[in-house]
Amino acid sequence: MASNDGDLASFALRMGLGPMLVAHGANKAFGAGGFEGTTGWFDSLGLQPAWLHARLAAATEIGAGAAITLGLLSPLPSAAAVGLMATAAATDHRGKGFFVFKGGWEYTAIVGVASVALATLGSGRYSLDHALGHRRSGKRAAMFALAVGVASAAGLLAATYRPGPASDPEPTATEAEPTATDPEHDR
Repeated sequence: MASNDGDLASFALRMGLGPMLVAHGANKAFGAGGFEGTTGWFDSLGLQPAWLHARLAAATEIGAGAAITLGLLSPLPSAAAVGLMATAAATDHRGKGFFVFKGGWEYTAIVGVASVALATLGSGRYSLDHALGHRRSGKRAAMFALAVGVASAAGLLAATYRPGPASDPEPTATEAEPTATDPEHDR
């Protein structure tokens, strides 16, 4: 691949990922429910304190998205995106299968993988990183983004993820307590 091809690939990834992350963060802060709605949602997910997570998630998405869009500080914003997506996959999308239209982890996986790919490519020629002489890319940058993102999500979840108890389904007849009319009751 010619150098210019990598620069164009990086630019295309940045223009897809960055504004999308900014939009998601802005929606958490300024969308229909604002921080109040986002706090309620995070509380239902078991992220405590929910008010803090709502603000941190919005700020991280907006900040990482803006840095990705501008091509600034690579691979740090890619690591932030990986961390956001790993946290989302482990909380909101957990146990819902693959497809995002059923609440699954498809979307989070694609954004996470694209973020690692962007760290591999670096910000490219059409970026603030290039203008500032900051050029980090390649396998080490990709491994950094993946490792820091996953480790950050794991640490955050270990420290603050407190999901409520799963609702127990009604017991079946064979699991129910024996009753006086149950032949097993007298044994």
